[in-house]
Amino acid sequence: MNALRSLLFNVFFYGGTALTCLVLLPTLAFPRGVMMSIIQVYLRYVALIEKWLLGLDYVVIGRENLPEGPCILAAKHQSAWETMKLHLLIDDPAVVIKKELLSLPIWGWCARKAKLIPVDRKGGRAAVISMLRSAKEAVATGRPIAIFPQGTRVAPGVWKEYKAGVSALYRGLNLPLVPVALNSGLYWGRNAYTKRRGTITIEILPPIQPGFDEAVVNDMLAAQIEYATDRLVQEAGGPATAIPERLKAFASAG
Repeated sequence: MNALRSLLFNVFFYGGTALTCLVLLPTLAFPRGVMMSIIQVYLRYVALIEKWLLGLDYVVIGRENLPEGPCILAAKHQSAWETMKLHLLIDDPAVVIKKELLSLPIWGWCARKAKLIPVDRKGGRAAVISMLRSAKEAVATGRPIAIFPQGTRVAPGVWKEYKAGVSALYRGLNLPLVPVALNSGLYWGRNAYTKRRGTITIEILPPIQPGFDEAVVNDMLAAQIEYATDRLVQEAGGPATAIPERLKAFASAG
């Protein structure tokens, strides 16, 4: 049954995506808001077919932890699923993406128009400076920043170190850093054709306020995201993660 549900979903998902790309092309000549409105419709369409074709829904815990005004949202990344849901979770986020994505036809053009923040993962200090400059421009217009601090999708039960980019944003922007845990990888695996029905949980944790030492903020963030994610994953029947012992001291800091 899951295979059939996934087949139907993929037909509607990729068909809807192709149609949306065609609709978006002419909007590149119009103000940014026109394109963003169409993208919102598309994302709500995807959420609808997930629910009705896959039997896949989601719940959000801790919305009250989102600050008023701009912040840095740092989310666990297990699946392509949350790359879409971030735009429904917070208003018009400036998402940090890998620079290579800008080379994709249509998608890359739209990413530029949407003013997402590209980062060259091999660019060293120059890439961090460029990312921070773009982030400051976004914050100046009232937009929140969103980043996947491990830099790539990480399967449930797997540990991967957090990159330095998130601590650079924390230092340079002087904004609350909001950790986000989730268990999406149990239902929508990386490159997995078949998706599982069920309910994905997103948990927004209390923000880490500005002022902490940049040298420790990555471990503070990692501890809060990883322990909460590990709990959500295990509650849904997934594997435990071997979280480094050094993170225990930061599990309740913030």
